[in-house]
Amino acid sequence: MAFGPHLILATLEGLVTSAVLALMALGLSLVFGVMRVVNVAHGEFYMLGAVLAWAIASAFGGHPSIGFLAALVISPLIVGGVALVADRLVLKRLDYNPEATIVATIGLLYILQQVALTFYGPEARPVQAPFTYRVSLPWFGYSGYKLAVIGASILLLLATWFVLSRTRIGMIMRATQYDSETAQAFGIPVGRVYTGVFAVGAMLAAVAAVLIVPISQAHYLMGRDPLLLSFIVVIIGGLGSLRGTVVAALLIGVSDGIISVFFSPTLAKIIATFVVAMVLVFRPQGLFGTAAR
Repeated sequence: MAFGPHLILATLEGLVTSAVLALMALGLSLVFGVMRVVNVAHGEFYMLGAVLAWAIASAFGGHPSIGFLAALVISPLIVGGVALVADRLVLKRLDYNPEATIVATIGLLYILQQVALTFYGPEARPVQAPFTYRVSLPWFGYSGYKLAVIGASILLLLATWFVLSRTRIGMIMRATQYDSETAQAFGIPVGRVYTGVFAVGAMLAAVAAVLIVPISQAHYLMGRDPLLLSFIVVIIGGLGSLRGTVVAALLIGVSDGIISVFFSPTLAKIIATFVVAMVLVFRPQGLFGTAAR
């Protein structure tokens, strides 16, 4: 394959990575932006979403699209329920103390890993894509499902933007983010907002996992790399910034796809880490974040 088509293929693969990464990083950014909680277990919610997707899709017979659609609906709801219980039983009891919640979510990470290992096993298992249509480009054929993943991610990001900026729920979340004590004084149930945001963040990670698992495979250790990349995206884009999350996810995903194809995946990770270091030195609030006053 010539250089031009090869570059186009690498870019498309990078866009798929960016689409999934944007959803996962958005969940992480929302949790920290509103609650000031660094959720180290965010990658395990992603893993749990993929494992549940395999279990749900396997339980449905008939056309693969039936099982996949069921997984796309049910898996995020279950993961959101697990996050809700974790918030009520653990984070709320710690009064959302930043240091204590880091330790607590590390513990939650290992609990979810061991639960998945016990009931799911150590094997990596695939989920069949809902359709296998290939788009014929002038240079090569490309998976229609991967293009659908990009489209689904764009729709979900737009929906999230609409909720955050154009609805009463979004206004309540922004008020809690800016000043939780004042928000509580005006009658906003801050505790319920925190619980809801933690559950929504986990559900976004689960949706990302369900979308990507037909391309990759479900595995009980699959949450580590996406968690690291999500932290990189959040740091570069700026905490709590939807625009920053999308731009940083595109930057990291596309560059990772291109560099991995033409050079090596290790070099892509090195460059991403270097970019994070430069952002922390010269613009600690991120490219689109707001500096603390």
